[in-house]
Parts: sequence; structure tokens; C-alpha cells
Amino acid sequence: MKCTATELPADFDLSALNAKYQQERDKRLRPDGARQYVEVIGDLARYYEIDQHSPPIVRDPLSEDIDVVILGGGFAGLVAGARLKQAGVANVQVIEMGGDFGGTWYWNRYPRVQCDVESYTYLPLLEELNYIPKEKYSFGAEIYEHCQRIGKHYGLYGRALFGTIVRTLRWDESLRRWRIGTNRGDDIRARFVIIAAGSLNKPKLPGVSGITSFKGRSFHTARWDYEYTGGDTNGGLVKLADKRVAIIGSGATGIQCIPTLGQFAQHLYVFQRTPSSIGERGNRPTDPQWAQSLKRGWQEERQRSFHAGVFAGLPSPEADLICDGWGEINRNVAAKVIAMGNPELTAEQLAKIREIEDHKTMQRLRRRVDLVVKDKRTAEILKPWYRFHCKRPCFNDDYLATFNRPNVTLVDVSESKGIERITEKGIVANGVEYEVDCIIYASGFEITNDHKRRLGLDLIEGRGGLSLYDHWRGGYKTLHGMSVHGFPNFFYMGYSQTATVAAHNLRFEQQGFHIAHIIKEVMARGAATIEPTKEAQDGWCRIIRETAVINRQSLDCTPGYFNDEGSGRSALFGEPYGPGFYAFDDLLKLWRAKGDFEGMALGT
Repeated sequence: MKCTATELPADFDLSALNAKYQQERDKRLRPDGARQYVEVIGDLARYYEIDQHSPPIVRDPLSEDIDVVILGGGFAGLVAGARLKQAGVANVQVIEMGGDFGGTWYWNRYPRVQCDVESYTYLPLLEELNYIPKEKYSFGAEIYEHCQRIGKHYGLYGRALFGTIVRTLRWDESLRRWRIGTNRGDDIRARFVIIAAGSLNKPKLPGVSGITSFKGRSFHTARWDYEYTGGDTNGGLVKLADKRVAIIGSGATGIQCIPTLGQFAQHLYVFQRTPSSIGERGNRPTDPQWAQSLKRGWQEERQRSFHAGVFAGLPSPEADLICDGWGEINRNVAAKVIAMGNPELTAEQLAKIREIEDHKTMQRLRRRVDLVVKDKRTAEILKPWYRFHCKRPCFNDDYLATFNRPNVTLVDVSESKGIERITEKGIVANGVEYEVDCIIYASGFEITNDHKRRLGLDLIEGRGGLSLYDHWRGGYKTLHGMSVHGFPNFFYMGYSQTATVAAHNLRFEQQGFHIAHIIKEVMARGAATIEPTKEAQDGWCRIIRETAVINRQSLDCTPGYFNDEGSGRSALFGEPYGPGFYAFDDLLKLWRAKGDFEGMALGT
């Protein structure tokens, strides 16, 4: 199928639209920023530490020595484990809180959970495992099965510790190893440690007064309670037929599960602070003839195309192999530039063209709301007033129509910057108490600049008792975003001080390969430790600052996790390597090819 530019409405006043965006942003800004959310600790720990998917794991505390311990069994940890095994490092252990591999895809089992980046691009190691997803956008069960497939293929199940929460991580200089303390009283001594916690590992809750006072049933979408709702990820929530249900949040998770809740609940109240943009999903089964036609390297080719479609720019609309809503703006920009005769444009001129195409796309999405939602007041509340990449774009063919159901009520809490309080009987918003039987929190995950909150470890101490949290308090200090001076044999798979990429799992593959290479070489050379020098670390921080691209759009965006609730300092995309993902990949390849561990010190 040939990918083409889209026909978009152009009848808008640019200055008036920008003013509207600013107005909508300002009324949602809160002085507490990301602190408006509370940690799932203490009385709230049940929203996080409960595991309904696996039977309790009973075992005695362990005392053992391991070559490499990976903290986290989601995509990041699985890819790191796979690359280590391929590099010949056999003594590898994954420690995972859940009862199996999967990470996000182990925990997220809410109704109709699905990836919103095409599965052929999103799922890692497809070519290596010779697997083609069943649909363009895989549902959660298939993705979870793929995680298990990776674990089995690379022999990661043998030493894995499931149902285990890491509490502490301390460097023991006398042993030249990391001492890992867990909730099970383990003493695991690891030569190397890789933190692979990902970004969607720890649920968060809105910091609403009275959150512990509600007498009905409540749970987070990442810990869905099918015992209460009935059904499974395919739907069938028959136990809600006589229940009044409230869901707080209308982001990517809410968009997917709200249609099913609306179908089965006696009444559903959707509490929304900021509407998501809702594009067409258009999911379809995988074409077997297309799958058979794929040549070696097909997944990398699609990943490069997806990245260009979202971030880097396309040479023409036809170059977009993915051809979905993520790349719409850049497809249209490419068509516009071609129609102009492919002139040499400055960055400012190109940004202006992109701004216009962005506004056109958002105008189309707002008009889609009018076409689907019958009640005009509800339609107005559902319209997104911001640039396309200000909030995570969403794609769903059933969400908007759900608000045509007589048993579904949309409650706008933008003017009050959130709900007011929770009572024993329900939720108070805009001065009205909504009595409900169940509250579901679709409030997302700890994507925050507070490292301790995001990682969930009580402490990480390097050489001399240096706290990683203190070390990073004023900002990240790393070499290549993966290793830290003062923390020997320590590796971090994260987002900052690396490079932004459209398909996030591609970053994990890049980091997993690089880290596995370093560990393999250190072991082969008989060294005891490796860590960056302070000079190299300072140099990388300087490169990050010098190549930084200031994202003014993010500063002007409506509050959300992309800009740390309005501060502009995204924990997800903060401090990126300016030249881009593939330039960063070339830099790492050159570093490995030189073979001298430039900027890193080996210890005996």
C-alpha cells in the first residue's frame, strides 16, 4: 500500500489557535507539578506490591555469588540478558518483582490492552526469534507471550528470581562486588549490576485528599482486579452490571479500557483533566504474503522508517513504511517541501512548515470528535488543545463513541486542576459528589525526575558510600548514559544522556548490546572492575549540554509527563544527545571498535 500525505483542514487563525493553546495550558498548571502524585508506599503499597497473576512464591533467603545481575525482567532486562548470553556470559540472573518476565506487559492486563506503536517495529528481537506478530498492533497477551519466548530462547529462566523486590544496592569494596538486598532477606553478591527498570514499572496515584477513606473497591489499572470486575483482557466484565464505576485518567491506558468499562458498567464516570488526541487505530491482521516476502534486516528498516516519520523527517510520504498516525505530520511536511520544489530551507523555515502541519493535524483530530460524539458539550470537553507531541498521541476506534452511551458521564476537572477529594462514598469534583462502588486509577507511572521514586530502590551506594540519588541530585552524571564514576561495574539502561528514539525498545537493544560488550571484554581481560573516569564523565556531560536542542514546544505544552507536569524537564526525554539516535549509535560502534575502553578505567 502506497503511503501518501493526508488532506487536512487549513481554515484556522494561527495566532488565535496559539492563544487558545496557551490558555488551556495555563489553567492546568499546578504549583506542585509532579509532586501532585503520591508514591505507592505505606498504606498505598497495595496498589503496587500485590500480584494477582501468579501464586505466591515461597522460598528461603539466598546467599550466592553471580557474575551479572539484571534488575528488571521487562523488555530492557530481557534484551540485556539476551545480549549477555550471546556474548558468552553464562552466569546471569534476572531479578523481577512480577511472577514472570514481561515487565509492563506482565502487569498491564486491563481490558483490551494493546501496543500503540506497530508491533513489527515495537516488539524486540523479532527476526532473531523468527516471529511475526499476528496483528499490526498486538494485544497484551501476545506481547506477554513474546516476553516469555525471549526468556526461554536465551535460557534466562534458569536462574531468574521472580516475586522478588530489590530494596538495596551497595558496593562492597572488600569483595569487589555489589551486595543486593531484597524483600526476602537475600544476600546476593554480583560482580556486575545492570539496572533495567524501564519507565513504566511503578504505578503512581493522584495526591487527592481522602484517597485512603473510600469504602468501596479501588485498584490501579496496572493491577487490574478481574475478581471484582469479571472477564479478562478480552472484555466480559459482567460483574460490573450493577456497579457504578469511576475511572480517573484519560491517557493512553484509559483510552484503551474505557470502551469496555462503558460497555459493561451500570454507570461509568470518566474524570478527565486533559483530553488525549484520538486518531484512527485501523488495526488489521498480518498479511501472510507480506510476512513471507520479508528480507533479512526488515525490522531494522522499519524501525529506521518509524524514527524518521516521528522525529527525523522523511524524504517523501512514500518513504514511511509504517504509514500510521505517528508519522502523519512529517509525511505532510515532506509533501509540502516537494511541492515547493525541494528548496534549501533553514531550520526555522522547516519548523514553521511543521508547525502549520501540526495545527492542521490537530484541527482534523478535533473535527473527528465532532463527527463521532453526539452531545456538543461533551464533544467540546474531549477536544485536545495543544501541539501533537505535547501529550502521548492515542489511537482508538471505540473510545470517542463510548461517550454516546447513556450510562457514561464525562466529568471535566480542568478548571479545578483535578478532582477535589475522595470520600467514603465516592469522588468530589466541581463541588459535586459522585457516589460510586469502584474507583479505578488510570493515573500512569512514576515518570519523574525524582530517581528514587522512579526506581523504587531504597538506596544505591557506590564506592565510599556515595549515594546515586545524591550524585544525580543536580542532574545526571554518566558516560554515554549507561555508567557512572564512583559506581564500579554498574550499568544503567535509561533515557537521559543517551539519544531519543521513536521506538523505545530500540534504545534497550542499543544499550543491551553495548553493556554486554563491555562486560564480556572486562571478563576476558581479567580485570576486576570498570568505571568511567571523572574526566570522561564530565566530558560527556559537556557534550550533552553543547549538543542540546532546546525544545521550546515542550515548555509551551499542556502539563504532562512529557514535560514533567509543565516544568519542561522531561524525565523521559531529558538531556538527550543532540545529533540523534543513529549518530549516537555510530559513536558507540566507533568506541567499541577502538577497543581501548576510552574514558573508562579498569581495576585489578
